[in-house]
Amino acid sequence: MEAKINRPRPQCSLTGQSFQPGDAMVSVLLRGGGGLERTDCLATAWAGPPEKCVAWWRSSYPRPEAIGATLAPVDVLLDIIEQLDGNPDETALRYLLSLQLVRRRVLRILDQGSGRGTELKFPAADEPLRLACRRRDCEYLVPIAPPGPETAATVEARLAALLWSGDAA
Repeated sequence: MEAKINRPRPQCSLTGQSFQPGDAMVSVLLRGGGGLERTDCLATAWAGPPEKCVAWWRSSYPRPEAIGATLAPVDVLLDIIEQLDGNPDETALRYLLSLQLVRRRVLRILDQGSGRGTELKFPAADEPLRLACRRRDCEYLVPIAPPGPETAATVEARLAALLWSGDAA
């Protein structure tokens, strides 16, 4: 079963205020009954990660001029995932990059349970995500490692630089 992560909604999930292009926002992936659920809120309304949070990241609501930016090639991003493996200083970057590749349907979260049924089971906090890549016919084990508040901005900037070219980077 593949996890589907939706695009940001046009309004803050906490305040109901509409996002404007360039607004600082925080996106959160939560474990829900149907798998992963995404919520987005204004950075000014953010009070920290909620319970059942799998990952969160800071970004800006897209500006119309960012539409011309191009994403990095998938094979380059997979090479980076492999190069970062085993480097404890890069665990958060590798985790967030992996989630981006799940979102782009390059990687698929494998069932962490017994293999019976179709419900996607997420690992415990101390277990890594098992991700499958059909493109390279391999699996990746990626520790669940959201960045801490002190490193979030740096990791976010590095992730954006890896993912995008042009003005969006």
